Amino acid sequence: MTTLTAIMHKYAALAALMDERTRRVWAAKEAEAIGWGGVQLVSEAIGMSRTTITKALKELRQPRLTAKQLGERVRRRGAGRKRLADLDKGLVDALEELVDATTRGDPESPLKWTLKSTRNLAEELVGLGHGVSVMTVSRLLADLDFSLQANRKTLEGKSHEDRDAQFQYIATKVKEFHAANLPVISIDAKKKESVGNFKNIGLEWRRKGKPDETNSESFVNKKRGDGIGIPYGVYDIFANNGWVSVGIDHNTAEFAVATINRWWKEMGKPTYPKAKRLLITADGGGSNASRSHLWKNYLQKLADELKIELAVCHFPPGTSKWNKIEHRMFSHITRNWRGKPLRSHEIMVNLIGNTKTRKGLEIKSILDSGAYETGKKVSRQEREDLNIKRDAFHGEWNYKIAPR
Repeated sequence: MTTLTAIMHKYAALAALMDERTRRVWAAKEAEAIGWGGVQLVSEAIGMSRTTITKALKELRQPRLTAKQLGERVRRRGAGRKRLADLDKGLVDALEELVDATTRGDPESPLKWTLKSTRNLAEELVGLGHGVSVMTVSRLLADLDFSLQANRKTLEGKSHEDRDAQFQYIATKVKEFHAANLPVISIDAKKKESVGNFKNIGLEWRRKGKPDETNSESFVNKKRGDGIGIPYGVYDIFANNGWVSVGIDHNTAEFAVATINRWWKEMGKPTYPKAKRLLITADGGGSNASRSHLWKNYLQKLADELKIELAVCHFPPGTSKWNKIEHRMFSHITRNWRGKPLRSHEIMVNLIGNTKTRKGLEIKSILDSGAYETGKKVSRQEREDLNIKRDAFHGEWNYKIAPR
């Protein structure tokens, strides 16, 4: 066996056990043992640079460093290849300008209307004369405190001057009802869902390589049997339970009040058998809008039927995310059915009804197949017949409807 082959075999047996510093020191010792021509021979055998081996030989001839001095370092300080950002002084500025320009909406930015991926950024930087890879761009973005972020719904539009005062007013009302053991509910309609073999965002465990296959398109085709599902919810704030009616027609005031009616008969009345008053907290728009005559007209009919007073408090404009039902019930429903195609109304109802949390949330759900006509009007006489009493503070948001 030649010396070259012997070094190759020896290195192959030890390479996996050595770090970078140990490898170069070992190579230097092998070259030193061979003598003249050793550096060249070891370099050919293990593919290590002659310069690296020569520098390692110099290290061996210097006074040894203690383990404490070496610490965890493999290279001495300042050794190794220089960072590209240090060699190309304009690289970081060019990258920051590209990313910031798209953030600011600069119309002159070449990436204004392009996916701001690391690949596109790298290609643009190369075009500007900076030799850079995708991985380097990714690392530089992290160094500049950039990260991948989704859109966040935080802008609520122009704030009403009495926004905070209305929140405090609602809180006071809720405490008042709670102290008297009277029910308080939060109501709202969840986003309309497409019912059929459609992809539902999210992941669920399945056998490897066997994803649940769904339609490639996302539009509803009634000829194929697709439909829509409109979940309207009622959340009992103190009992921590809720009711969801899944409609198949339109989200109207009639549908909203019909859902409250079903909740009361199935869950509210059994929980609060002696209650003669009910507090409803709701958004200011949609089917339960604060300015809707239709909403108040159907509430009046409900108060007449149930023989209870309905107190209503609406959240100020643009503050729907503060509605309790959003984060105490709807968020858990969305989490429960993520990754599961809503192929039928039955599946949708079952997924809603089987939503539970560690804090004891329970939900009942049914399919409401009724037809709810849009465009209905309330006559002047019907408006005059309302037994409504508006509160002194923002009567357009806070009012009571008593049985006639």
